[in-house]
Amino acid sequence: MIRFLKALKDWTSPSYWAHRIGEKSGLYGWAMKKGEQNKPWYIQVGLILVIIVLFFFMSELQAGDNHVHIEQIADSDETVLTIDQEGHNNTIDFSMAHSNNTIILKQVGASNSISWVPYWGSGKAWGGDIDGTGNNLNIYQENGATYGGHVWGDNNDVDIIQKGTHTHYIDVHMNSVDHDLLQEDSGSSYSHVYYYGTADGSSANIQQKGGGSHNATITLQGSQPTSLNLIQDSTSNKTYSITQNCVTVGGCSLSITQQ
Repeated sequence: MIRFLKALKDWTSPSYWAHRIGEKSGLYGWAMKKGEQNKPWYIQVGLILVIIVLFFFMSELQAGDNHVHIEQIADSDETVLTIDQEGHNNTIDFSMAHSNNTIILKQVGASNSISWVPYWGSGKAWGGDIDGTGNNLNIYQENGATYGGHVWGDNNDVDIIQKGTHTHYIDVHMNSVDHDLLQEDSGSSYSHVYYYGTADGSSANIQQKGGGSHNATITLQGSQPTSLNLIQDSTSNKTYSITQNCVTVGGCSLSITQQ
């Protein structure tokens, strides 16, 4: 059994396979042998390039593993959870409670993160980062994106697409919110949205694209539903901050475009 466990540890270790490839292929021995001989400068340069390529190949094999930690606080019957991680150094870490939630998470590339909002920390002690029933979360990330959220309430729909080193934080403390976000292109955009109060049924569509690093900080709060549509699509940096406390019968509507 000890021998089997040791073999299993080796089989799952990137360092083990990197060493095996170097030894079995003869690249280690060949590079060392050739390096000891006196050769013309162009051959020496070629040998150095071979060693550099081998080093980067081994570094990729030994890249950090992906991490998933989801803690169930209370009963979560009929929960649908789908996770797909393609790459390395991707992390998913949050807590959840209650039933009939659908959570679909996909991370592609490296250093993507899905967790809670950092200024509040984990919602585990308060009932979970996702605390309610009938919520739908669909999050897609590529290449260094960060998402942190608290979704407390029922029947909320959260759809997030982040392609690049973008950051998005949300706090949803109500029901039936439709929240959509698209952040992509070369900039590092930041958006922070929270819905507080009793604005059930609110809708927000936020799109930050272009080469600029855009910053949107939005607070929607009040006794009526709010509809917000913010688009910042430009090669130059754009910034916006909205605080709305809507008490108008029938709700409020906003639309901001910066291009």
